[in-house]
Amino acid sequence: MKTIEAREVERLLESGNPLNIIDVRENDEVAQGMIPTATHIPLGEISNRIHELDSSKEYVMVCRSGKRSEKACTILASSQIAVVNMSGGMLSWKGKITNK
Repeated sequence: MKTIEAREVERLLESGNPLNIIDVRENDEVAQGMIPTATHIPLGEISNRIHELDSSKEYVMVCRSGKRSEKACTILASSQIAVVNMSGGMLSWKGKITNK
C-alpha cells in the first residue's frame, strides 16, 4: 500500500498540486477541523459511496492516526480505486485546517 507523509501532502497543496483527499473520520472528529480541500466520507460509508469516486483519479486517505484510512485504502483498492494512505493521520498534520 502506498503511503505519503503529512508534511508531503501539505507541501504538495501549498505548491498548487490538486490532491483528492478523503477524510474518513467520524462527524464529531471532522467538526474539530479537517484539511481544507478534503471531502468527508466516514469509513462506515466508504463501501456504499464508492460510486462517487472517479476511478481515473488517485485519492489520499486521511483519518486521525492512519489506521482507519488504511482500512479505507484496502476497501477502495479492491474496487480498483487508486489510493494513498496519509501515514500518521491528522495527528501528524501541521498545516491549515478548516471547520466544516
